[in-house]
Amino acid sequence: MAMIFMTGGTGYMGRQLIPQLLERGHNVRALVRKGSEEKLPAGCESVLGNALDASTYTTAIPGGSTFIHLVGVAHPSPAKAKQFAEIDLVAAASAIRAATEASVAHFVFLSVAHPAPIMKTYIEVRAQAEQMLRESGMNATILRPWYVLGPGHRWPYALIPFYWLLSKIPATRAGAERLGLVTLSQMTRALVRAVESPAQGVQIIDVLAIRDPK
Repeated sequence: MAMIFMTGGTGYMGRQLIPQLLERGHNVRALVRKGSEEKLPAGCESVLGNALDASTYTTAIPGGSTFIHLVGVAHPSPAKAKQFAEIDLVAAASAIRAATEASVAHFVFLSVAHPAPIMKTYIEVRAQAEQMLRESGMNATILRPWYVLGPGHRWPYALIPFYWLLSKIPATRAGAERLGLVTLSQMTRALVRAVESPAQGVQIIDVLAIRDPK
């Protein structure tokens, strides 16, 4: 049983992940803005604060806990480059600083698959956050999905035949696997595994590992 502190708990992935963690006996404490407490699943403890300001929540992080950072701009696209720098990067830097000060045992970070021919700023921001995490010296698991299929995120299903074709061509196979699609259930399963099998040092979980049902 782990004590978990989470940012982004009311988002697309957090709302699905929290009930699974609670069902498995973990204690979950999630950061929320004032007025969003009711968006958290029952059984999850809320902490009021600002994900962009570490000072508003550092003292609420239990020492020795697992920190899961899921904050990010919804529905990423190249048009949101400014938001990636002002929200995603600032939130990640704040989370890493807060987790370091609180002496967490393990940091779980939702990054993105790279390199890739598109979403340059998004990838740069996530790569910067990964580097900050390495420099912090914390034990960390970094998950690198490309696109997570689920409610409201289904249009890439039309690309599945295209991915299948690219995976059969030796010259494009590696890229198709690295930038492959994963489902929301595969992501939450991978996040639960990350919590229950904490890394020693820094561990990277790529698309193929996220899909792994074991």
